[in-house]
Parts: sequence; structure tokens; C-alpha cells
Amino acid sequence: MMKQDFLEEQRYLKAKKKVKDIKGFYSHFTVYIVVNLFLSSIIIVGLMNDDGDSFEDAISNFGVYSTWLFWGIGVFFHWLGVFGFGNLLSKDWEDRKIKEFMEKDKNRSQKMLNK
Repeated sequence: MMKQDFLEEQRYLKAKKKVKDIKGFYSHFTVYIVVNLFLSSIIIVGLMNDDGDSFEDAISNFGVYSTWLFWGIGVFFHWLGVFGFGNLLSKDWEDRKIKEFMEKDKNRSQKMLNK
């Protein structure tokens, strides 16, 4: 029964960490959207007032989108870490591979003993 309790606690801690990671990503993504909307509007208004650009000229300026692009790359990799390839190369993946190799070795040893 002790082993069952230990395993249950491990599953709980693992799930809790996953929820924390997902929550962190959504917080990051929300800040990304809010800050970039604010920065883009300031840049557009600035271009229209200071440079005398039309709205169409202002929104076609790369400076309006540069922060979206470069910060977006960081958000994408954060997303990968939480939902994508991070799971493939995570500690859990290492543990599963170790167990898989141990099981293969155990099966091989048993076959050799049965001969």
C-alpha cells in the first residue's frame, strides 16, 4: 500500500507541475498580446502624428510588427516546451526510456535462463 501511495503522490506532483507550466504559458501569451497591442498602437499613432503618415502607411511599417515577430518566436518556443517537443525530451521521457531498456534487458536475460 505504501508504494501505491507513493506512486499516487508522484502522479499528483507531476500533474501539478504540468498545470503550473500551462498556466505560465497562458500568462506569458496574455502579456504578449496586451503589451504588443499597446506598443503597436503607440507606434501607429506616433507615425501618424510625428511623421505625417496615413493610417495605411503607418500599419505597413515593419516597426509596428517587429516586436510581435521577435517576441512571438519566444512565445512559440515556450509553447513547444509546454505542449510540444518538450514532452519528447523531458525527464519523463528519459525515465520511460530507462524503464523500456531495463524491461528489454530483463526479457533477454529470462530468455537466456530458459534455454
